[in-house]
Amino acid sequence: MQQTLEKPELGSWRTGNTGTEGVWQFDSGRAGRHLMIAALVHGNELCGAWALLGMLRQGLRPQRGRLTLAFCNLQAFDRFDASNHDAARFVDEDMNRQWTDERLATPSSQERRRAAELRPFVEQADWLLDLHSMHEPSAPLLLTGLQPRNLALARSLAGRAAIVIDAGHSDGVRMRDYGRFSGSDESAGPTRSLLLECGYHLDRSSREVAQDYCARLLLAADLLDRVELEATLPGWLQHDAAMPALALQVRAAVVARSEHFSFVAPYTGLERIAKAGTVIGDNDGEPVLTPFDDCVLVMPSTRQARAGVTVVRLASLVSAD
Repeated sequence: MQQTLEKPELGSWRTGNTGTEGVWQFDSGRAGRHLMIAALVHGNELCGAWALLGMLRQGLRPQRGRLTLAFCNLQAFDRFDASNHDAARFVDEDMNRQWTDERLATPSSQERRRAAELRPFVEQADWLLDLHSMHEPSAPLLLTGLQPRNLALARSLAGRAAIVIDAGHSDGVRMRDYGRFSGSDESAGPTRSLLLECGYHLDRSSREVAQDYCARLLLAADLLDRVELEATLPGWLQHDAAMPALALQVRAAVVARSEHFSFVAPYTGLERIAKAGTVIGDNDGEPVLTPFDDCVLVMPSTRQARAGVTVVRLASLVSAD
């Protein structure tokens, strides 16, 4: 039975230690990477808040390099109500579509103003892990963007989330794609960025996924030794996946024409449709067909369906080579 994830009480932890509300930074004083872990970019994604809160409560400190922990959209989080969790996704507009210099220079919404406050920390980081969750029950996904360096890191983590190679959204740039994080492998230096969809917003297992991948990134970034990590965060690191993670290349997306979009079956994600031309939905009277053989459905959801919103991404399998 699914166990419900409750809203955490952040208390004094929401103050931060940087002069910016919700942002904590710990410097080991020794050379090493700067890892930033972001949570609550959307105010209804509780798993990341629980993970950051756990690290703070346990007094986690890097042995090398620097660690930044950021509770991002606290105003949206304050509106959270489990009976209507979609309403706490943002206050004015989606914070994870605002990450261009042009939008951040135009403080027309609460999310843009808050993103501008967070920008210096994102710019400082070498590695970024952005923790999210999903509108509906679904298996966890690790989104890499298009850069091979991020795909290599995702595979090296040996976790259980399926890996999704994607270009982001047409309606705005994500935090994980901001600035040098979006650069080519040749130009971006030491940067790495991943976005983890931990599962359903209200499923307690999403917290366990967030904790596991935080532990894996802390080790991969070499901020802590494994003995120190396991002593400070006991039980966070789960067993490695028995098989290499499924890797999927997003090749197309289906955008709703209105709130009336519907699927022909109760898809939850990672369904593999064998034949091109298979009907998977109805978009205001027009059938939605799979455009290629062995088409994998990524994050199908009609919860936010309205004109211009992506309701499913269509992907193909990528070999491990």
